[in-house]
Amino acid sequence: MSSRAQSEVFDLERTRNYLRPGDVSAAVRLWKDYVHRPERQLWDDDEWGNPYWDCCGNPLEARALLDTVTRALSPRSARELRQAIGRFDAVWDRP
Repeated sequence: MSSRAQSEVFDLERTRNYLRPGDVSAAVRLWKDYVHRPERQLWDDDEWGNPYWDCCGNPLEARALLDTVTRALSPRSARELRQAIGRFDAVWDRP
């Protein structure tokens, strides 16, 4: 992301009560790591849940947070963030 978009994200993390500094980058990292897991593990998570999400973060909630942040950004910065997470969404949507 450009420095302008990063600056907007930092401002949001500082001014919104639902965000803390570093939340957006942590959400991107969590979503990226999740979609690159083996298919069997993803299936098990869907069927049985994942007990580690309580301590390490729920990737589905992280993805929802990214949608919320995207709506709060300017159109240009939102487009950059969508482009960055779009690569991981493409992996998630693969048959």
